[in-house]
Amino acid sequence: MNITKPTKASDIKRSWHLFDVKDRVLGREATKIAHALMGKIKPYFVRNLDCGDYVVVVNARRVAVTGKKEKQKLYGRYSGYPGGLKEKQLRQVRQEKPTEVIRRAVFGMLPKNKLRDRLITRLYIYPEGQHPYKAKFDQLVKLDK
Repeated sequence: MNITKPTKASDIKRSWHLFDVKDRVLGREATKIAHALMGKIKPYFVRNLDCGDYVVVVNARRVAVTGKKEKQKLYGRYSGYPGGLKEKQLRQVRQEKPTEVIRRAVFGMLPKNKLRDRLITRLYIYPEGQHPYKAKFDQLVKLDK
């Protein structure tokens, strides 16, 4: 008889994932990234614990969007004062801070609870192909051999 044991915080093992989003659709990649951050790809996933992994995203500047989103998608922020709504188009945000497009897409797909801020801290986004975590991935490859 197999007995399923509940997952404890000490059972959680964190691994590293590399996502190259060059010419990939923003929303589809954001869901994969969010699942890795939450730990939904692990067999011992539970909603009340932080089971997620580290995620490194490269080539954020070259992520693709479909349709007319480049001009029509708006990113807004509100100061709290009358007339304080500021909006920018996707192409403007991509030029100024290309990592923000992916960060906001993933942040919106994470659960709206107390774990959300902790999950997003393990997301590292880089506009080009270089990142300082190459040693983490080299280590994983050596372990597989």
